[in-house]
Amino acid sequence: MLDLSRVLAGPLAGMILGDLGADVIKVERAQTGDDTRGWGPPFDERGQSAYFLSCNRNKLGLAVDLDLPADQRLLRTLIEGADVVIDNFRPGVLAKRGLDPHTLLERHPRLLWCTITGFGLASERPGYDFVVQAESGWMSITGEATGDPMKVGVALADVVTGRDAAIAILAMLAGGRRGGAAERRLHVSLQHSAVSALINVAQSALVTGSDAPRWGNAHPNLVPYELFDTAGKPIVVAVGSDAQFAALVDALDIPMLRDPKYATNAGRLAHREEVTGALRLRLITADDAEWLGRLRDAQVPCGLVRTVLEALHDVSASELTGVAPLAPGSVRRVPPTLDQHGALIRSSGWDAVARA
Repeated sequence: MLDLSRVLAGPLAGMILGDLGADVIKVERAQTGDDTRGWGPPFDERGQSAYFLSCNRNKLGLAVDLDLPADQRLLRTLIEGADVVIDNFRPGVLAKRGLDPHTLLERHPRLLWCTITGFGLASERPGYDFVVQAESGWMSITGEATGDPMKVGVALADVVTGRDAAIAILAMLAGGRRGGAAERRLHVSLQHSAVSALINVAQSALVTGSDAPRWGNAHPNLVPYELFDTAGKPIVVAVGSDAQFAALVDALDIPMLRDPKYATNAGRLAHREEVTGALRLRLITADDAEWLGRLRDAQVPCGLVRTVLEALHDVSASELTGVAPLAPGSVRRVPPTLDQHGALIRSSGWDAVARA
């Protein structure tokens, strides 16, 4: 697979496929490389940015100048031997340099080409996660009800789009790559992936005809399902059924919440403040360890608000290759330095993968 993309969505898609066993060559700009090589600090002891490291393992590194005919010929040769190409260039950039995707797809009937854009193939707008989060509706539903719209703490529109791209590519490969050039040209956009990821929020808006409000840490359709302070650290309680609510009431011993009007989720929604108010008064009387112990014993979904470093203790992770994938994925190569395998690829083409 040839990864001509940069920043996050495209490189993440390439890394996912690399984790699953694909041979991936990452192509970057000569001299400067992927934009994210400069997105720091933090940088590791070799000067590699954490951002770049997060989405570029399991790849060989090649730097080219797209304006040089020799490098254009090199890329055409690599494309000829590739199964998949991923790019996120603006419309026309590759075609002007003799790398038109449609032409190359017609020339190579086994090739798949996935183009990732911000707002669709017809748009010249650059695709940045923050802008997409604003325009996709995410920010309008994120944050405190009386506060400002808020973005998600991770570039999640990019992440969702990268995964959508990987899924689309895998589906086409599993289906035998049938069809002409148009059918083998895949298009994924940050905007479409982000709007699609609204899922139940989008469906509620479609059903009611009303815009979704911000709920902060609460849930529009479930009660109780939010953050609560304790005498220690804050915890989250996520009740998803009436049986879980009954178990919650017993575990916390709150007699007033045994009233039949709270027995169903619809009743709890109608009396949201009464239910959450009673829980706040009870939970503040002891620390997180006490309540989490009781709730977990009762099989009530709950959890402690942890930091990123605390969460990373639960997984296999490396400062060089990030969070390891689950099987069948594996980490075979650390992220490349700029043009690390350039000489080898120029002399050996795809055979460089076996020799690197």
